[in-house]
Amino acid sequence: MASSSLRIDETVPASKVVHLRNLPEQCSHEDLTELCNPFGKVVNLLCNVGPNKNQGFAEFEDINDAISMVSKYASSSDPVQLHGRNIYVQYSDRPEIVVSRFAKGNILLVTMEDVKAGDVSIDAMSLVFSEYGLVQKISTFEKNAGFQALIQYADIESASSAKEALDGKNIPRSLLPDHISDCNFRITYSGHRDLNIKFQSNRSRDYTNATLPVNEATIARALQPIPRTADNHVLLASFENMLQDVTLDVLHGVFSEIGTVHKIYIFKKNSRTHALIQYYDVATAKAAKNTLEGHCIYDGGYSKIHLTYSRHTDVNVKMRLFTLAASVNAPGLELE
Repeated sequence: MASSSLRIDETVPASKVVHLRNLPEQCSHEDLTELCNPFGKVVNLLCNVGPNKNQGFAEFEDINDAISMVSKYASSSDPVQLHGRNIYVQYSDRPEIVVSRFAKGNILLVTMEDVKAGDVSIDAMSLVFSEYGLVQKISTFEKNAGFQALIQYADIESASSAKEALDGKNIPRSLLPDHISDCNFRITYSGHRDLNIKFQSNRSRDYTNATLPVNEATIARALQPIPRTADNHVLLASFENMLQDVTLDVLHGVFSEIGTVHKIYIFKKNSRTHALIQYYDVATAKAAKNTLEGHCIYDGGYSKIHLTYSRHTDVNVKMRLFTLAASVNAPGLELE
């Protein structure tokens, strides 16, 4: 009788909104987000609705993502589980969720794909998110959706500003280890209202409680030096918030303010613009790195420069020094 009442209604047409039933009592927005994220971007959620508070709705950005989820889980032979309960998935008869928007709160759930715990430090996250308000607590963990963090602000307005500014954006390259090229934020509101941080560590931090015990073992591991590329006369530049392309002439104008530039090479990697800038000596490159890190080429904060030392010791590009007007093809140059 119970299974019959939970039979999928095949007369409901495909929709971007997926209806989830038989949810556990403790189901949260984070649970539904983790459940749906493998299929695509979720733009809205409703949780704990219905007479028994055991139903939810997830709205995908793309209807094909909703179709993928329903196709996988609509069969009773392969139900998805949450906290030990079978969840029943079908299309909703509503075309969109007109309320909720993840119920704005002061805590954000931040998902970072293709990175592992330790690749993005709590200090880096605090630096980025503190631009939008007072960050009180951070807790990080790993889920199927990827490396995640809960960021608690002092107020909802700060959390809302951070979400609006950072959702879908990349963390600045200068805050990432050398082996990570990009790290994209996917941000939703959390259902939590206050994080319970039990001790300070490289996985959790409470900035409001200076007397909280410190997990010295995890802090020590976090403080181990990360191998960095040695000082070099070749710099690797990446650019944040690009409004227009940077050219060789533009880069030469910027970097020659510090010293004589020998070579410049511009290339694309993962759809992002990078450049190699070669000086004649390490001292000039070091001065350029210290001076130009964070410098915006264009007014309004556009084309913000981030610099690291390149592992290349010579940019093997045949050009008329740095004066070529367009980027050249450099066969044999292994990109960073």
